[in-house]
Amino acid sequence: EVQLQASGGGLVQAGGSLRLSCAASGFTFDDYAIGWFRQAPGKEREGVSCISNKDGSTYYADSVKGRFTISSDNAKNAVYLQMNSLKPEDTAVYYCAAGRPGILRYGSSWYRVSDYWGQGTLVTVSS
Repeated sequence: EVQLQASGGGLVQAGGSLRLSCAASGFTFDDYAIGWFRQAPGKEREGVSCISNKDGSTYYADSVKGRFTISSDNAKNAVYLQMNSLKPEDTAVYYCAAGRPGILRYGSSWYRVSDYWGQGTLVTVSS
């Protein structure tokens, strides 16, 4: 059974930091790209970041470049999203998703063609 278990969300003040974790199981971790997309109330989903566990290539949305860093720990089958300099507009439910490495070619829409989605974790940034 495929599982993508997201954790690490919470309430933080603007300018603060959070680290999200995605624990993956049920598929060959090294063969997949894993990342995060988010959905804020009343807004479209946005592909935030993704990393290929095959070659380490990454994607970042323009809205988070320079503030967020994605990383992967193949020994733990986990992907992390370090979020710094958080802004109120980062408030959203963040979801973990996984797909074949080719999904990075889709840029901001990579999550739409991913194979698996996990449950979300809520990030709230207060001003």
